[in-house]
Amino acid sequence: MTRLTFTVDAADTGVRLDKYLSDHIDDLSRSAIAKLIDDGKVTVGEKPALKSAKTSSGDTITVELDDPRPVDITPEDIPLDIVYEDDHLLVVNKPKGMVVHPAPGNYSGTLVNALMYHCGDDLSGINGELRPGIVHRIDKNTSGLLAVAKSDIAHAGLSAQIADHSFTREYLAVAYGNIKDDERTVDAPIGRHKVDRKRMCVTQQNGKPAVTHIKVLERFGDFTYISCRLETGRTHQIRVHLAHIGHPIAGDDVYGPKKVITALGGQCLHAYRLGFIHPVTGEYLEFTADPPASFTTFLNKCRAEKRD
Repeated sequence: MTRLTFTVDAADTGVRLDKYLSDHIDDLSRSAIAKLIDDGKVTVGEKPALKSAKTSSGDTITVELDDPRPVDITPEDIPLDIVYEDDHLLVVNKPKGMVVHPAPGNYSGTLVNALMYHCGDDLSGINGELRPGIVHRIDKNTSGLLAVAKSDIAHAGLSAQIADHSFTREYLAVAYGNIKDDERTVDAPIGRHKVDRKRMCVTQQNGKPAVTHIKVLERFGDFTYISCRLETGRTHQIRVHLAHIGHPIAGDDVYGPKKVITALGGQCLHAYRLGFIHPVTGEYLEFTADPPASFTTFLNKCRAEKRD
């Protein structure tokens, strides 16, 4: 049994308990949280909670998660670019084109297949049978840093930091157009698209809070080189937010223009920086990884065309 604990901020006062938890636990749907509440796995203080209950500032909410079921995933000897590793966690630099965890159509060649070979039984499984060790995710065609939990205490600690927005995730991207403001924050809820269920969109109906902080690094006229710091971590968040403000990411074949820059092999988006407090030692750790060749080649091409 694993326990996640949350303390309600003043800004979240008066929110329905099931909504509050769905906003703070990315990998559990509102219906899954409702079932946990119905099963008595959620308490406020030391009392069993009701899903219709409203939060109050200072409330301590505890969520009990059952131990994971055995997984049926084949370990595969796939090389990993490991930036850091100890007994409790590791940080890996995921290449563009690699799926993070198995799903229909991608049951092999994923990061989880590689991790299971590398770590053996030393992976946490709090988030369910298909995501051992995975605390947060990045898209198949996004490259960069990903934290992986090897112990349940590390998984719970990292998840709590993501939930309270103290887990640093900074991305680099090249977006279409000229972003005029040097710094800009996009605060717009994200949810599943009503028609195309593979897409996400900005929506007030059933959308979860999503905040992205954007900083311009260089301008090229037709494109802008930016950094994006995540305050929340919704599916496709940066891609959706940039498309929402009229500056989709170069190479994005889902949220970008129909004429895709195919040479990029996917969106020009890289998870550049990770920072967090080690859940066991209490030490602050921070890591960076340079973008892949496809990213830097395109960036240098934009610079050269600007000079011309």
